[in-house]
Amino acid sequence: MPTSIRRRGLVLGALTLTGALTLGACGSSDSDSGDGAGSGAAKKHTIKTVMGDVEVPVAPKRVVVLDTGELDSALSLGVQPVGGTHSATEDSFPSYLPESRTKDIKEVGEIANPNLETVASLKPDLILTSKVRDGDRYEQLSKIAPTVMTESTGTAWKDNFQLHAEALGKQAEAKKVLAEYDAHVAKVTEAIGGKEKAARTEVNFVRFVEGADIRIYGKQNYIGSILADLGLGRPAITDKAKDGFSYDVSPEKIDLADADVVFTSTYGDPGKAGTTKTMNSGLWKGLKASKNDKVFKVDDRLWIAGIGYTAADKILDELQGYLTK
Repeated sequence: MPTSIRRRGLVLGALTLTGALTLGACGSSDSDSGDGAGSGAAKKHTIKTVMGDVEVPVAPKRVVVLDTGELDSALSLGVQPVGGTHSATEDSFPSYLPESRTKDIKEVGEIANPNLETVASLKPDLILTSKVRDGDRYEQLSKIAPTVMTESTGTAWKDNFQLHAEALGKQAEAKKVLAEYDAHVAKVTEAIGGKEKAARTEVNFVRFVEGADIRIYGKQNYIGSILADLGLGRPAITDKAKDGFSYDVSPEKIDLADADVVFTSTYGDPGKAGTTKTMNSGLWKGLKASKNDKVFKVDDRLWIAGIGYTAADKILDELQGYLTK
């Protein structure tokens, strides 16, 4: 065979191999990877997202999640992600999640600041995140793998879960998760005295944030929706929350947070966030909840940052314990 023809054949072969590897990295090849995916991995369906229609595998095998809500959704649906981000104030995944489920997940950077090279190295076939976290990286992420984004996080967590379930091909599992959550809500509502007593019990949530004012949480957020599911009362101050999210105050106005029951959490260092100083103040000690020993410190990463059904179930259990003391 002439040398020129032999060289041309080698070049074409190399190009074909490179193309196959590239497609494999994007999860769109029909090759048998040995993980049981086979030809099924090539089957796709279209998901409608805030960023437009996205084609995703019917049964994704290598999922990367870029926020705690997406991580919670995946694990709640029985999907083991290959990669995920962590909070800027932590160097690991939320402790409320079983270590057995998170120990093999590769950390790919901080929330809203993922390391794209690390993400790409995992060869994902699906990426889950939100526009509020990674909208400015959508094009780059989409070149790595099909990327499904929700509009935001927090108050929309239930709708986000449904989109995650659709993207993961786990709609049947999602129905079971929702049914179990509704049953859990009914059980806790009964345990705390029923709907009428719940409605008469005013509850506030106060979050101390390093580098920011103190937040009295309103009704349009993750924890607010769980309190609403239980039918718990909320003080009038919550109606003044900006966009329904929070009403921010200085330590000198912490008396505005008064309620029958007050839950508190801290994001960052308690000293720098003002937690210690504020909770030792006369104003704080004068709160009705404080006088009646109805102030409860809770885990910020669970009650605020969990944003999923696994977290919600744990919060419901804790709420039952606190509200039946």
